[in-house]
Amino acid sequence: MTFLWPQFLWFLAAVPLLVLLYVWLLRRKKKLALRYASLSIVREAMGVRQSVRRHFPPLLFLLAMVAMLIAAARPMAVVVLPSNQQTIILAMDVSGSMRAADVQPNRLVAAQEAAKAFLKDLPRHVKVGIVAFAGSANVAQLPTTNREDLVQAIDSFQLQRATATGNAIVVSLATLFPDQGIDVSNFGPQAASNRQRGVPLEQSGKPPPKEFTPVAPGSYTSAAIIMLTDGQRTTGVDPLDAAKAAAERGVRVYTVGIGTVDGETIGFEGWSMRVRLDEETLKAIANKTQAEYYYAGTAADLTKVYNTLSSRLTVEKKETEISALFALGAAALALLSAGLSLLWFNRIL
Repeated sequence: MTFLWPQFLWFLAAVPLLVLLYVWLLRRKKKLALRYASLSIVREAMGVRQSVRRHFPPLLFLLAMVAMLIAAARPMAVVVLPSNQQTIILAMDVSGSMRAADVQPNRLVAAQEAAKAFLKDLPRHVKVGIVAFAGSANVAQLPTTNREDLVQAIDSFQLQRATATGNAIVVSLATLFPDQGIDVSNFGPQAASNRQRGVPLEQSGKPPPKEFTPVAPGSYTSAAIIMLTDGQRTTGVDPLDAAKAAAERGVRVYTVGIGTVDGETIGFEGWSMRVRLDEETLKAIANKTQAEYYYAGTAADLTKVYNTLSSRLTVEKKETEISALFALGAAALALLSAGLSLLWFNRIL
């Protein structure tokens, strides 16, 4: 716990002095009681229990003063609060390798079922968008709170060839920031070629990206991207370039790897392909954007990953001032002290 005004904590040094003052007053009263036999007799009649009870109200009042002094120092603590996350983009791989059955019943169906379960766990006010990617990336569903539309978009996935993980991030960013002119043509060789030839991006058929001021990675708390893939990039934008663009806008990109890490040849419908999960790149994307990477080797693992992401994106740990809690505690202790004193002794302290 930290304090915004730690100088107020010096007043806590007065607490031992108050304790000494209280002990001195007790001894003074004891000496006065010895002068008068009647008072001494009354005190003996009170008994040990009554004698101990008389110290509780002052003790509670002393604790109330300590709590008030701590509240005055404005304490800060890391607490779990509801997240400000308002929009989540699910970028899901629909390349041909998602037909592989190493994750039962197959990778695509397992991913679809886990994504739909993820939607059920999210608060209804959180908007979700769907981006499907293979050789290119497309928005399957714009961000919405309508869960039925999202489920329909997930169920309508069509498998294609190739894997463009970088395009998935770029299209997700373009969905989150539609007014910034973000497009895949702004990245990679095509953008460099346009710059070398002096061709303005608006003349190349795409709007130029609008100027923006880069922010700290992970600082944009209103949106996040979750990207699931089972392969490595074979075409499109370099995913690390796309991750850099996300980091500059403060957007976290959580990556989920599904399938074979070491690489495997998968064959179906008369053709075969070699697929390998590029964990290094997925981890680099997550690290660059201040997010996390998850590996899901089975359908159960994938469901657990989405459950973890759901809880992580709907609550967040945040350093918050908790002086109000200490002030409330001080008020409660002071009232309890006064109440017990009135109840037991018909006076306040």
